[in-house]
Amino acid sequence: MDIREIQNLIKFVAKSGATEVKLEMDDFKITIKTTTEGTATETTTYVQQIPVAATAPQAQQPAAAPAPATETAAPVAAAEDNSKYITVKSPIIGTFYRKPSPDKAPFVEVGASIKQGDVVCVIEAMKLFNEIESEVSGKIVKVLVDDSSPVEFDQPLFLVDPS
Repeated sequence: MDIREIQNLIKFVAKSGATEVKLEMDDFKITIKTTTEGTATETTTYVQQIPVAATAPQAQQPAAAPAPATETAAPVAAAEDNSKYITVKSPIIGTFYRKPSPDKAPFVEVGASIKQGDVVCVIEAMKLFNEIESEVSGKIVKVLVDDSSPVEFDQPLFLVDPS
């Protein structure tokens, strides 16, 4: 059920005069409550996603995967191009910052040469700013994370060309 169908259902329930409607499907529940106070009508809608077992999506994916064969060829080619690069990964969970402070220049830019031990970014974790040093020498090819965005442990941050 898409958002347009949900909106139409809400309008229908509001016009029908029903005070409460519950709709339960395989993957979601919708509860629509309407109250009439004088001439004003209030509608409250709750949409709840029901978690689906991990085996169900996996069973559906193989059927859908063979159809877009041309779309999968491009990411495979991109992955092969990136195989010659070394990935600098996040050693901790936190918020990624490219600059030491908002008014300063970024630690590294695409095309910049770095040496082992150079600071490439800062990750804030629990109000502590941790400088992340490069473990490799080379040239920054790509920044994989946007500034001020959350990062997970072992998430790729930069691609470095070691040559």
